[in-house]
Amino acid sequence: MTQQAKIYDFMADALALAEEAMGQGEVPVGAVIVHHVTGAVIAATHNLVERTQDCTAHAEMLAIAQAQEALGTKSLSACDIWVSLEPCAMCAGALAHARIRRIYYGAEDKKGGAVDNGPHLFNQPTIHHRPEIYGGLSADKAAALLTQFFKEKR
Repeated sequence: MTQQAKIYDFMADALALAEEAMGQGEVPVGAVIVHHVTGAVIAATHNLVERTQDCTAHAEMLAIAQAQEALGTKSLSACDIWVSLEPCAMCAGALAHARIRRIYYGAEDKKGGAVDNGPHLFNQPTIHHRPEIYGGLSADKAAALLTQFFKEKR
């Protein structure tokens, strides 16, 4: 299997989690953390903000916590994250602190994104860790889920 095929397999997993979130009334964002050497999925989750009434229960934050617990370390430098939406400032900051190796994301978030939009967090001089960023993977499908979710909410 090529690296490109692996990327889309993991993004498909993140999108499936996003669909699951939408079915539960959550903003459809899914995240998968994978160990880059073994290819093992270390964490897989989706937003749980509404269920938990916790504004920090974004998919990325939950996946970071799962991965750190699974690996027994705060450093995720051997891991990559696939997330269906561009991370916000909170999640991007947490990914930097976790020292995640690569971020692969689906749809851009022009309003709340902090990677390639908004504050461009990883371009700031105060950021001590800069992961590799790959955006726009399965962006149309990820954006369609978000559009459908918010259309139904209105």
